[in-house]
Amino acid sequence: MSFTGFEVICRTEAELPEAASRLLRAFPASRVFAVAGPMGAGKTTFIKVLCRLLGVTDPVQSPTFSIVNEYKVPEGGSIYHFDFYRIRSVTEAFDIGYEDYLYSGSYCFIEWPEVIEELLPSDAIHVSIEGEGERILRF
Repeated sequence: MSFTGFEVICRTEAELPEAASRLLRAFPASRVFAVAGPMGAGKTTFIKVLCRLLGVTDPVQSPTFSIVNEYKVPEGGSIYHFDFYRIRSVTEAFDIGYEDYLYSGSYCFIEWPEVIEELLPSDAIHVSIEGEGERILRF
């Protein structure tokens, strides 16, 4: 794995925990992370690793059909995992009460954030995942 500024290259899935740790250390006060990349890039896999680092012990799965999953952390509180792939308009995000989640102070990890880009908090951290085989993560 190599790290240059805000770019991490992971050659294997085993390197993802270090990449996730670097992301969390780089933005210790941030709570909203918009994770973008093409289908199959590894967005859900990376979010699983982030959740594990933050103490989630329950299964972490893509919320493709439910839109949002809530995971409890041992010291109390929640982590929210969104998948906006099936959302067709920002109105649907309003319908699920996105503001309650994104402005809760809890960690929020968002897949397909480009669908609700205009609703993201100005301090959201944008993460892109690219590549096949090795993955390039930029944040």
